[in-house]
Order: sequence, then C-alpha cells, then structure tokens
Amino acid sequence: MMVMHKITFAIIILQFTLLHAPMAQHTLAIDDILSAYQGDHPGASLLIIKEGTILLQRSYGYANCEHGERVTATTNFRLASLSKQFTATCILQLIDEGKLALNTTLPQVFPGFPTYGNSVTVRHLLTHTSGIPDYEDHVADTALNPQLKDKGVLDILMEQDRGYFTPGTQFRYSNSAYALLALMVEKYGGQPFASYLQEHIFNPLAMVNTLAHEEGKTTVAKRAYGYSQNDDHWERKDQSSTSAVLGDGGIYSNVMDLFKWDQALYTDRFLPTHLIEEAFAYNQLVNGEAVKYGYGWHLKQNDKGEQVVYHTGSSTSFRNIFYRIPSRQFSIILLTNRNEPDEEDMLTLAEQIAAAIIALILDC
Repeated sequence: MMVMHKITFAIIILQFTLLHAPMAQHTLAIDDILSAYQGDHPGASLLIIKEGTILLQRSYGYANCEHGERVTATTNFRLASLSKQFTATCILQLIDEGKLALNTTLPQVFPGFPTYGNSVTVRHLLTHTSGIPDYEDHVADTALNPQLKDKGVLDILMEQDRGYFTPGTQFRYSNSAYALLALMVEKYGGQPFASYLQEHIFNPLAMVNTLAHEEGKTTVAKRAYGYSQNDDHWERKDQSSTSAVLGDGGIYSNVMDLFKWDQALYTDRFLPTHLIEEAFAYNQLVNGEAVKYGYGWHLKQNDKGEQVVYHTGSSTSFRNIFYRIPSRQFSIILLTNRNEPDEEDMLTLAEQIAAAIIALILDC
C-alpha cells in the first residue's frame, strides 16, 4: 500500500513538473511582453488558464500609486465592457425563465419609448445592431456630480427622435444598449441590477470580491484605482461622468474570481447549453452579412482556425481583456489600471501572450 502511495505521489510530482517547467521557461517572455506595467507605475494582473488549471498568474505595478499598494491576484479592477458578458447572462437567464424573449421590443418594456425604437428587439440590443443613439454624446465630461446612471440613459434615449439606422441593418457598438438591458433585468428580475447579479451569479460562484459598484452603497475591497499619463507622471483619473452606469461597464472583479466564472462557462450551471452556444455564435444582419458578436462577446478565428470568444474593456484609465479559446479550454485574463494602450491593442497584447506559450504548452 505504501509503495502505491509513493508511485501516485511520484506521478503527481511528474505531472506538476511537466506542466510548470515550460511555463517557468516562458515567464520571462511574458514578463517582457508586459514590461511596461512593471515598476513604480499603474499595473496589471494576468491569469492564464488551461483545462481548469492555472498555468500562470503574474502581477505587476501599483494598484494605488499614492499609497504604494502593489497589484496582487486579488486586486479588484473596474472591468469596463467585460461587464457586458454578465449583463447578457442575466438577460438570457430571464429568457430561459420565460420572462423575456429575444424578440421583445423596446416599447413593450418601456411604454412610451419613441417610435425609432418600435422594432428594436432584445436581440438587437445584445448584438449591437439596434441603431439606438450613444448616450455618451449627450453627457458632458464635467458632469460628475451627480454621475449618470442606467435610468439616466433611458431618460436621454426617450428624448431622442431617431436612431442611427434601421435596426438589424448595421453593427455599431452600443453602450446605450447594455444600460437598457440592465434596466430590463431590474424590471423582469424583480430586484436592482446589482442585487440580481449577486444573487444569481456572483454569490453562487463564491465570487466574493465581485460586484456592480454603486458609490455610497458598496465598497470595492483591494481596489485598483485608474491612472492617466500626464506628461512624465501618472495622475489618478478613476471616474468619468458615465462611470456609474452599471449595465455596460460597472462591475469590479479580480482574476481569481474571473477564473471561477471562466470555468462556469463550460457548464450549464447558469444557462442551458443551447443558450451558451447562442451567446458564442455569430449573428447576421438583414442582408445576411455576419456580425462578429454574440451576446456579450466578440467573436473571431485565430490563425489556427479556432473559434475565439473575447471582450475588451476600456473606461477612464482601465484597459482589460478576457480572451478564450473554448475548444482548448484556454483563457487569458488581463486587467490593467491605466489609460493605455488603445482598447483594440489589448487584443494584440493577449494574442502575443498566447503565442508565447501556446505552441509549447498546448500542443505538446
């Protein structure tokens, strides 16, 4: 019996060594890719996952420059548009319960909504094909007291007399759409959006540090504050006039909590399999042109022809990406608290990180 235990232990040690030895070899390469985040600057938190195992977790720089607080694996960042995947999941839960439908229109949810919304459906909102106006264009950058909230987005849209295009005919990324979706969660879920998220997603997954933050109501523990570069120094610029809108970008979390969420997406714990598949599926415009966006996720193929589902997040002084290759059960989560690079460059950064390890770790 003792011999069997020794053999089992030896196998575990061998498996650990085979897995982590090549990762150690490539840690320096990944550190080099993320060298800009190292040192006494606003930082980053990185997590790389393969088949339920954490291959690598790295932390860089400061979460709070003024107090010298370093980023750790449990530092909580504003997710910005990574929040949209959670908003979409709430909507799909309500659809699964029969409380809402993909073809439900805006006037059915919000009586008196202007005529430009008559044919805008929940599906249009989820896929950024609604054509409804961008609320950001109607909010002054200096309007910080009070900040705009989701209900304020609806008020702005109720005052408009036309959309950008006929629903379903174009793709135009819309934060307004996800603010409206959050209000739908409140109406049909029977509780505030932040509370619905806690009860139906965060608490069941023990994502104990994740929340839709409402100033004056909740506190973000181990919070990373956002910074913008001003000449030769970093200036704290953590909030904007629109930072209090929850549905499109108001969730805070850390890479370890998001690891739990990543793993849940391989199960039917929160949604039936067919709805998860729909969330990760391409949509179409009325002319048949493909929309490379599911429900809360961007879609693409990598250079191996594999499906990639991802989302970037960009708000005042935060840049993030959640990058997944479901067929490989491989994910990269990168959260940062600075106003650079450009949002689209976060995808490039994730793909550079993937390229640094994927051949050795995933194809061996």
